[in-house]
Amino acid sequence: MDFLFSFFIVTATFLFMEFMAWFTHKYVMHGFMWYFHKDHHQTEPGFFEKNDVFFLIFAVPSWLFIMFGMMAGNDWRVFVGLGILLYGICYFLVHDVLIHKRFKWFKKVKHPYFKALIMAHHNHHKHKGKEDGESFGMLIVAARYIRDAYRKHNLKKQRAL
Repeated sequence: MDFLFSFFIVTATFLFMEFMAWFTHKYVMHGFMWYFHKDHHQTEPGFFEKNDVFFLIFAVPSWLFIMFGMMAGNDWRVFVGLGILLYGICYFLVHDVLIHKRFKWFKKVKHPYFKALIMAHHNHHKHKGKEDGESFGMLIVAARYIRDAYRKHNLKKQRAL
């Protein structure tokens, strides 16, 4: 398969997954599967959450696309599966590591975009009920969070001068 076409499929799938994450978070996690997601909005003891089941829900389609695509001679399905996989890795790094600090890998993140992601997600978590909330996506956040983060970043730079 042509490299550019394969790259396009991976990229398009990755971008589509942001919509899928938003849709799933808003209508599935905060809907009929709230039982699994509820503990993510509350402080519970232990490292693992019932919410971690969603990792499997997204990992299985990725694995199946890659497996069936490879069985068919590395057709387009491999690249759809890779797009889902890359989004899953990104989701893990942003959501679990950067935002919730389940792993202490990114201790001093200063870039305003990442600060905006953190602000938007923390604002999402201030709502404890399944019907309430905003900021259901992961990588795309409302412009007001980005403006606030850049404003705070620029103020810190001015104070440093």
